[in-house]
Amino acid sequence: MTTHGPVPPLWACGGRDAPWPCGTRRRELHAEFEDAPVPLSIYMGSYLVWAAEDLTWVPAGLLHRRFLGWVR
Repeated sequence: MTTHGPVPPLWACGGRDAPWPCGTRRRELHAEFEDAPVPLSIYMGSYLVWAAEDLTWVPAGLLHRRFLGWVR
């Protein structure tokens, strides 16, 4: 279990003072979904939808980069 989980409604990292997903959580997720980029994209896409409901003032492109732009 990670301490770097999301803290809605501002979507901050629970383990540090950074936007979620922070660098640590991104590394953890890459390790958890090793060799499975499609399931990781679906997983993070669900968080993107949830976050977009809370972060209505953040441009969609920035949210997309934040939640999916690092998934490769």
